[in-house]
Amino acid sequence: MFTGLVESVGEGAEVDSTDSGVRLRIATTLARELTPGDTLAVNGVCLTVRTMTSRTFTAEMSRETLNRTSLGSLNKGTIVNLERPMRADSRFGGHIVQGHVDGVGHIREFVRQGDAWNLEVEYPETAKRYLVEKGSIAVDGISLTISSLLDSNIFSVAIIPHTFENTNLRAARPKDPVNLEFDVLAKYIENLLKPYAVRND
Repeated sequence: MFTGLVESVGEGAEVDSTDSGVRLRIATTLARELTPGDTLAVNGVCLTVRTMTSRTFTAEMSRETLNRTSLGSLNKGTIVNLERPMRADSRFGGHIVQGHVDGVGHIREFVRQGDAWNLEVEYPETAKRYLVEKGSIAVDGISLTISSLLDSNIFSVAIIPHTFENTNLRAARPKDPVNLEFDVLAKYIENLLKPYAVRND
């Protein structure tokens, strides 16, 4: 489980096709602290460390992961957000993030407004019921608060300077794909209420 507070950024070093998917090698200062089998969120996607050196680590992505996330579009040099699982003995910042991406959105607009930035993301129609103003959402693994819901399946979030400077958003551009994970509490509540839903048939 993660919190959506990005710990570090890495850079794509190699992207190689395999029989079962893709092997990704990422360069990061976190590599020296990892061991094989560790879990790590890469742009909000929970991956398992396969091998590592003092400067890089590798993880393998299945076809399922490639089909359901934006990681299939990563290239050498792409900046990625990294977060190790939360510790049980530390403060819980952000919100509950599982690393299980619900869908891929696309940046519609990303503009500076004073000392901050306004990020607008277009999301899949199926996500609408999970989004509320002032609710939590993970965008590429970053815990953010929805500032407003706009027409045409678009939400906006405010990006403070710290987030801009310490995540992959510093390289973000309109039309870029982003991984979206909705608040797991909303999904549990929806499931619990299903037996009580009013039917019109």
